Amino acid sequence: QVQLVESGGGSVQAGGSLRLSCAASGYTYSSYCMGWFRQAPGKEREGVAAIDSEGSTSYADSVKGRFTISKDNAKNTLYLQMNSLKPEDTAMYYCAAELWYGGVWYLVPSFFGYWGQGTQVTVSS
Repeated sequence: QVQLVESGGGSVQAGGSLRLSCAASGYTYSSYCMGWFRQAPGKEREGVAAIDSEGSTSYADSVKGRFTISKDNAKNTLYLQMNSLKPEDTAMYYCAAELWYGGVWYLVPSFFGYWGQGTQVTVSS
């Protein structure tokens, strides 16, 4: 049973930083593609960033240069460092994972089958 538990959300002012963490268990961590998604009230869930087991990353255009995704295989933990936060970054942030042994993957919710419960990020102006 794959379990993903997010932490690190909170409230910050615009320009501030937060680091989200996602503790993963129940699978061979290195064999998965993992990502961060977010969903604001009234909007669809959207991809923020993802990383595969070879270290390739993908970012949404809206966060490029501000957010960095990384993973610590020894700790089975995924991170999202968020800098220069903007009010439009306010959303519930979700960690997601999917089995991946190579090939094309996509930063879209439908690609990922395992999800955490989410952690709220609120950025005030």
